[in-house]
Amino acid sequence: MWWRRKREPIVADNTWLVVGLGNPGPGYAGNRHNVGQMVLDELARRIGSNFTRHKTPAVVAEGFLAPGGPKLVLAKPNSFMNLSGGPVAALLRFYSLDPSRLIVVHDELDIPFDTLKLKSGGGHGGHNGLRDIAKAADTPDFIRVRVGIGRPPGRQDPADFVLKDFGSSERAALPSLLADAADAVELIATAGLSAAQLKVHSPS
Repeated sequence: MWWRRKREPIVADNTWLVVGLGNPGPGYAGNRHNVGQMVLDELARRIGSNFTRHKTPAVVAEGFLAPGGPKLVLAKPNSFMNLSGGPVAALLRFYSLDPSRLIVVHDELDIPFDTLKLKSGGGHGGHNGLRDIAKAADTPDFIRVRVGIGRPPGRQDPADFVLKDFGSSERAALPSLLADAADAVELIATAGLSAAQLKVHSPS
């Protein structure tokens, strides 16, 4: 008797799930809060892959950094930022990955614009997307690529600030920032977090 076996996702030995945080829909695409997803667009371009609908609540692009090199699963949750945990947990289950293989790219108010910081674990610092992921994954021990957007000027509410598009002077520097963040993800995947921190955190 013939039957079709259930198809399982093909997972390379050195696979990383890279999640870019943001809010869904074109109205949010240029917001500071969506800078994590902008970095994923740069990574998808580099590996020559396009985002497509997925069995999990996300759009996904997959590819290898180089022949025989690490595989990146780039994912943008379909949920709003504050509900990122469910899609991320579903992606980890689908690809049978431990949270130690998760890299989350996100905006960071407490870091100046055009600055990157890398870390593993720790608190969420008031970032509700990180809070929800840590809760859903049952651990805060995943890698974060923190893309600095800086604090709002004057008395502007941070919640309003992150939901605004980058200003004109910021947009001029944004391509370089996105490229640097994509470089950091690649370095984490190929050389490890410590090597990436040494390079990214060292004064230029």
